[in-house]
Amino acid sequence: MGALKYHRILLKLSGESLMGDQKFGITAEMLQHYAQQIKQLHDMGVEVAVVIGGGNIFRGIQSDGTGIESVTGDYMGMLATVINGLALQSALESIGVQTRMMTALKMESVAEPYIRRRAIRHLEKGRVVICAAGTGNPFFTTDSAAALRANEIGAHAILKGTRVDGIYTADPEKDPMAVKFDKLTFAKVISLGLEVMDMTAFTLCQENNMPIIVFDINAPGNLPDIVLGKAVGTLVEG
Repeated sequence: MGALKYHRILLKLSGESLMGDQKFGITAEMLQHYAQQIKQLHDMGVEVAVVIGGGNIFRGIQSDGTGIESVTGDYMGMLATVINGLALQSALESIGVQTRMMTALKMESVAEPYIRRRAIRHLEKGRVVICAAGTGNPFFTTDSAAALRANEIGAHAILKGTRVDGIYTADPEKDPMAVKFDKLTFAKVISLGLEVMDMTAFTLCQENNMPIIVFDINAPGNLPDIVLGKAVGTLVEG
């Protein structure tokens, strides 16, 4: 095995990725799949932080037409990420990976409050740190939480796991003529109007020159290859 290119990474997973073939919720198969993928990195000596979404349970935008105000809906979405975080934590610990879950909203009965220095210390001790409850503020997505936490902990890259193997000129699931990019600059992403993350998260990464790698999380071996510096997915950097 070669030398690591990325020693500390932040892995961004969508809540929908836990649904599998279901329309909502969490499947045991997908949960174990992601736990095993993270364990591979952990066993290689990579320091891993994870931010997971909550779209498989609740999205803030779902509050439209329900009588639930948008801010309340966003808080409900944050709590959904805590549910996913607890599920991932349990799956990781069942296969021998030490974890700490840290939340942006205080809920000491189930997780530690997020404190930057403490999160870094956990990583240094070889624990996988699961960051839940977004940024703790409404109007911010889990993409923004991922960008914020990655920059705070000094991650070497954000690895954004998706269902497709990178960034394309159009949605490859809808347009068979879509062309994949291997590398992009932040400026090129903006000029082409490509959707990598929401603009708040993307701008934060651009300003701090935080590389983003968009890749297929479901393909076995992708994560180890990425941290070893192999060309996988699409790399966005300055």
